[in-house]
Amino acid sequence: MTTEDTQSGLLDRAENFGRFVENASLVIVLTAMVVLATAQIVMRNLLDAGLPWADEALRLMVLWIAMLGAVAASRDRRHIVIDVLARLLGISARNWAAVCVDALSAGVAGALAWYSLVFVRDSQAFGDLLMNDLPAWPFQSILPVGFALIAWRYAVWSVRHVLDAIRGEWRQ
Repeated sequence: MTTEDTQSGLLDRAENFGRFVENASLVIVLTAMVVLATAQIVMRNLLDAGLPWADEALRLMVLWIAMLGAVAASRDRRHIVIDVLARLLGISARNWAAVCVDALSAGVAGALAWYSLVFVRDSQAFGDLLMNDLPAWPFQSILPVGFALIAWRYAVWSVRHVLDAIRGEWRQ
């Protein structure tokens, strides 16, 4: 077994672990949303009562689901893509366009990660509170983490495209 095979095996295991964590997080948050929303509906309709923090918790869970879903979509390249030009370009131009698009996407996601980090830090500094006096920043932390993961993925893909170009291994 070569060093390259060992590195590839480690990277594959790391990627599989990341997929597992992302998928498990999505399942846990979605299950919690369904259970909490169902409990809230039942309590309101049958008991004329409800959990005062449930609506705000559900809104936060929607934020988490959206960010986790965006991370998972970027992982599998199942995000929204407009590829009108890609159909008109040749293989080489298409792949250079992919380099540019991935680099631009990494830059935008990186900027969003930075500014959402600033937002979370400000929220912590100002002592913003949610759901019966809990600090808001831990709940908001999904924003910089999610955008940073997306930026990282696109940056890696951009570098891979450039390395493929150098090696002459453009994808068809």
